[in-house]
Amino acid sequence: MPELLGRMIAARQLTTTDARAFLAQHPPADALTEERVLRWLAHEYGVGYAALDELEPDKQVLSLFPARLLLRDELLPLRRADNYIEIATSRLFATQGLDGLKALTGLRLRPVLAPTEVIQREMKKRLGVGADTIDTLDDEAGLQVVDDENGTDNNLDEAAEDASIIRFVNQVLKDAIELRASDVHLEPFEDELRIRYRIDGILQEVPVPAQIKRFQPAIVARVKILSHLNIAEKRLPQDGRIKVRIEDAEVDIRVSIIPMLHGEAVVMRLLRQNSKLRGARDLGMGERELSCLERVLQLPHGIVLVTGPTGSGKTSTLYTALNEINDSERKIITIEDPVEYQLKGVNQIQVSEKSGLTFARGLRSILRHDPDVVLIGEIRDQETAQIAVQASLTGHLVFSTLHTNDAAGALTRLVDMGVEPYLVASSLEAVLAQRLVRLLCPHCRKIDTTPESRVYRTKLGIAPKADVYRAVGCRECRNTGYHGRRAIFEWMDSSSEIRSLILKNSSTDAIRDSARRAGMKTLSEDGRRLVEEGITTIEEVLSVTTVHEMESDKAAAEGRAAPATAAPAALPRSLI
Repeated sequence: MPELLGRMIAARQLTTTDARAFLAQHPPADALTEERVLRWLAHEYGVGYAALDELEPDKQVLSLFPARLLLRDELLPLRRADNYIEIATSRLFATQGLDGLKALTGLRLRPVLAPTEVIQREMKKRLGVGADTIDTLDDEAGLQVVDDENGTDNNLDEAAEDASIIRFVNQVLKDAIELRASDVHLEPFEDELRIRYRIDGILQEVPVPAQIKRFQPAIVARVKILSHLNIAEKRLPQDGRIKVRIEDAEVDIRVSIIPMLHGEAVVMRLLRQNSKLRGARDLGMGERELSCLERVLQLPHGIVLVTGPTGSGKTSTLYTALNEINDSERKIITIEDPVEYQLKGVNQIQVSEKSGLTFARGLRSILRHDPDVVLIGEIRDQETAQIAVQASLTGHLVFSTLHTNDAAGALTRLVDMGVEPYLVASSLEAVLAQRLVRLLCPHCRKIDTTPESRVYRTKLGIAPKADVYRAVGCRECRNTGYHGRRAIFEWMDSSSEIRSLILKNSSTDAIRDSARRAGMKTLSEDGRRLVEEGITTIEEVLSVTTVHEMESDKAAAEGRAAPATAAPAALPRSLI
C-alpha cells in the first residue's frame, strides 16, 4: 500500500477498507495526494469538501470555540449553514475532538474535509501565532517569567512544555525560522502589540490574538531574560544575543530593545549558523563579474570592497569569496560585528565595544599575527580605513564592506573619510556593488502582457524575444508572488585611468563613466539580465535602482546622450 495511504490510516483519516477501495478505483500510477484522497472520501461518505483558500473566515463563529481545543484537534470552524456550524477537519474517523466541542458548546456541528496542511496554515492565519498559549493565560494566576537557561543554548523544542509566555516566545521564533524570516519585529502601539517578520526583504504582518497586548511586558521580559539583559531597565536601549537550536540547526539571534511611546519595541535578527556556503558560481554573477572575482582572489595584496545598503548580502558574498581561497597555505583572519557565519579553518574575531575591542584596535593586533588575507566586517571610520590601506600596502589582501550607492562612490567615500587619494589609488584593486532582488515564485508567475510592461520593455532595452513575467501570488509563496532572493552586481576594476581620476579628486560620475568604458555593467544592467531570464520582475529591479539609471545605461550602451529627465514619479502605479 502506498506510503501516503499508510500515514492517513495511522492518523485516522482513512480506514483500511476505504484505502483498498480507493486503490481499486485509482491505479497506483496516478498522482496520489492527500487532497485527492479526501475528495474521494467526501464523495463516498456524502460529506462536504472545503476549499479553504476561497472562504472568508467568520470571526463570530471562531469566537465560539476555545482556541487551544481547535489547535489541539486541528478543527477549524468555518461558517453557519442550515442551523449547523461547519467544521473543517482532515480526520473523518477521529470524532473525539468534534464530540468534545459539541459537549462543551451545545452547538450542532457538521464536519467537512480539507487537507491537513491547509487547515494548519489557515488556523495560524485566522487564530494567530500562539493562540492556544494566549488562550490559557487567562486561567493562570500570578504568571511569573523565569530564566530557565542552564547553558549557552536554548532548545526550542524541549522548552515547548514550559510556562505559557515561554511557549509563546518560542512559537514566534520557531514560526519565523520556518518561514525563512531574517528579522522579527515586536512593535507596541496604544491598543495592540504588532508582530511582523521580514521575509525576502519585505515586512509581513503576522496574525496574533487580539488579547496579546495585555501580556506585552511579560513577552518583552522573556526576550530580555533569554538575551541576558536587565529586566528592570525600561528607559534605555539595550542590545543582547540569543542562541537557539531547532531541529539540529543553530540560529544566532541579535536582539535590540528600544523604549517607545507605548512600551518597549523589540527587533530580533536571525542569523543561521549552519547555512551552507555556496560556491562562487552559485552567487548568480554574470561571466565577466565571476572572472573578475576569481582574478582578485589570486592577488597577493590590495583592497577589495563590497558596497551596498544594510541587508544587501555583502557579508554572504565576502564569505563565499573567502571560502574559495580557504586552504592550508593561507592564514585568513576576520574581524566582524557580528560573526554571521563560522568558517572552518578561518580565525574569526568578534568586535566588542564594551571591552574596547574595536575594528581599529583589533585590526592592529591582527597584522601582528602574520595573516595573508584579512576580512574587516565594515570600514566605519577614518582610523579603520587608514589601517586597512596600510595593511594592503604591506602585503596583505584585504576584504571589507562600505555603505555607498554604487561601486564608483566607494572611491570618493574613502577620500571623504580622510584617506589620501594617492593611497586609495595605489591600494584599491576592485569594488563590487550589489543589491538583492526577490525571485519570482515558479509556481504562479505569469507572462506580463500589460501595456505598461510593453512600454518599459522598449524604454529599458529589454530583448524583444525575452518573456517578461509578473508576480501573481499563490499558496506556495504566501500570496506574495516571490520566493527567495538573488543579488545583482556591479563590478568595477581599478584601471590606470580610474587611478588617475582618483589622484585628480574627480567626481563619482567621471569615475563611473570611465568604468563603463572599461566594460563595467551597472546594477540596472545586471538586473535587466535577470528580467530577461524570467527570474525577477521589472518592478523588483526598479525598486533597487531607478528608471533614470536604467535609461542612462541603455543610452550609454547605444552610444548616445542620456535622457535629460526621467523621474521615478513618472512610473505607472502598477510599477511602483
